[in-house]
Amino acid sequence: MPELPDVELYCGTIAERVLGEPVEKLRLASAFLLRSVDPPASEVIGRRVTAVRRLGKRLVLALEDDLFLVFHLMIAGRFRWEARGAELPARIGLGALDFPNGSLIVTEASKKKRASLHVVRGAEALAEHDPGGLEVLESDLAAFARALREENHTLKRALTDPRRFSGIGNAYSDEILHAARLSPIQQTKKLDDEEVARLYRATRETLVGWTERLREEFAGRFPGAGDVTAFRPDFAVHGRYRQPCPVCGDPVQRIRYADSETNYCATCQTGGRVLRDRALSRLLKDDWPDSLS
Repeated sequence: MPELPDVELYCGTIAERVLGEPVEKLRLASAFLLRSVDPPASEVIGRRVTAVRRLGKRLVLALEDDLFLVFHLMIAGRFRWEARGAELPARIGLGALDFPNGSLIVTEASKKKRASLHVVRGAEALAEHDPGGLEVLESDLAAFARALREENHTLKRALTDPRRFSGIGNAYSDEILHAARLSPIQQTKKLDDEEVARLYRATRETLVGWTERLREEFAGRFPGAGDVTAFRPDFAVHGRYRQPCPVCGDPVQRIRYADSETNYCATCQTGGRVLRDRALSRLLKDDWPDSLS
């Protein structure tokens, strides 16, 4: 799922192309994309785009007359920028917004159509799509500490809870925890003040750093579907199971659960302890290696 740096990348590249432009047409190829009925989608036609911004992991196009288009790409949804009126891609094309200078196309490379578009009117209706998580880049350490310690969860769960922190998902939470040298299963209420401060700095530096890197990489061009990904070769640990940690050189470990996994470095984050993978630890039982040695 596109996270804060990826959605900010989309916001910038889309704004460069549609800010001030009127929506000429809304094309829907999938009945699953549009999830709202009031106001009717037809009301966006002719309205100019006044702003493009992020709302958690959602992307919002603000239009004239207090209208908003709220896109949530979920896991496999992506944007494309094509020539005006371009045909929607077969099988994966969900819909398009046509502008005088091009078309913003929404695709989803999955049979499970989870990407969504809501048309809403007014700030109150828009706020209903905000999970309410703290914007770490706009907050101070005290606010971060309060959000982190409000309930007792693992750090991984706390960072990826959209009601607690805005825009952070599976990929960047792994990178943040590695940068902070903290275990993904450490409990939030057991962190001391120094560890909280370290996590706060790592969160800000990771999100800002990757946002800037992506903006520089895609300056002057629109990111392709494969460019917005949770698996980047320059990541420290996420998606790099068994590959060497860039800090210590020891192999990156993982914890798998359902369709997702957590990646971490045992040497840098858990004092050399290998955390138990639920599926494999049940299978191996007493043969599970508790350390790298």
